[in-house]
Amino acid sequence: MPSDRLRVGIISFAHVHAPAYAVALHQIPGAVLGGIWDDVPERGQQAATQYETTFFADRELLLASVDTVIVASENRGHREHVLAAAAAGVPVLCEKPLATTLADAQAMIQACEAAGVALGTAFPVRYSAAVQSLRTAVQSGLLGETLMIRATNRGTYPGGWFGDPELAGGGALMDHTVHVADLLRWIWQREFTQVYAEAATRHHEIAVDDCGLLLITLDGGLIASLDPSWSRPVNAFPTWGDVTMEVTGTGGAANLDVFAQNVEFFGNARGRTEWRGWGDNLDRLLLEDWLGAIRENAPPPISGWDGLRAAELALAAYRSAATHLPVALPLS
Repeated sequence: MPSDRLRVGIISFAHVHAPAYAVALHQIPGAVLGGIWDDVPERGQQAATQYETTFFADRELLLASVDTVIVASENRGHREHVLAAAAAGVPVLCEKPLATTLADAQAMIQACEAAGVALGTAFPVRYSAAVQSLRTAVQSGLLGETLMIRATNRGTYPGGWFGDPELAGGGALMDHTVHVADLLRWIWQREFTQVYAEAATRHHEIAVDDCGLLLITLDGGLIASLDPSWSRPVNAFPTWGDVTMEVTGTGGAANLDVFAQNVEFFGNARGRTEWRGWGDNLDRLLLEDWLGAIRENAPPPISGWDGLRAAELALAAYRSAATHLPVALPLS
């Protein structure tokens, strides 16, 4: 591992988060965007030009040229790209959801473990100062025993391949359940035991669900509700999601709003509200933590198993929505 700068590659610019990772890599001391590969050459070349790096027409050549790689492809491609990174001995940070099936997630984890390669899942919301403050309050007992959690990750429909069930593996439930699922496990240090869910397509003419509601039970009987819908107006809502939590405990209550660190701009010329964040750059904090672990040869801060458990909740929610019955967890 080089002692000066870590060369980071990005596999695919299909995901909407890929540009934010590219920007963050230019801001992190000791990191360099070492190249981009994309199965759509025009998209990859355009990104490489925009972010002043090299476009690799051959994925294996990219993997041979970097110290770690970020997978930001369509969801269905995660398994293929992670297995390629494992075979090349390259630590890999995978965009969420980790996979669209449990079998794929397990294969990815097993391949990386067998190759001795770190596998991480991109859950940047953990790095919000507000989220970390809530975690401290919960784990210190400041709120007493948690009785109930009401959470949301409502946002806008991203368009493109997110509406393709083959490429995305689902709709809003697949896309927006996993962020809050990870926070629930991380803050309360409990596993999911049951989920009841409903899902539908009400806002857009697409082949996947765009709205839903989950009632989640965790170890010890803790109950959480989650609205992961793509229900915000596409041409007006200023962000991809609105991660919030209302926590009620025996010793107090807390309200969390991850995207409250912003200045709001309104104007007829823009046509929509604009949020300009003044606080945490969650993508940069995620990558700094990941790269720190790579340098120290430490376990990934957010592991493949964390990604599997979050994806498992979304998959169980789909089973529940199909049958209108509660589904027990874990599925595996």
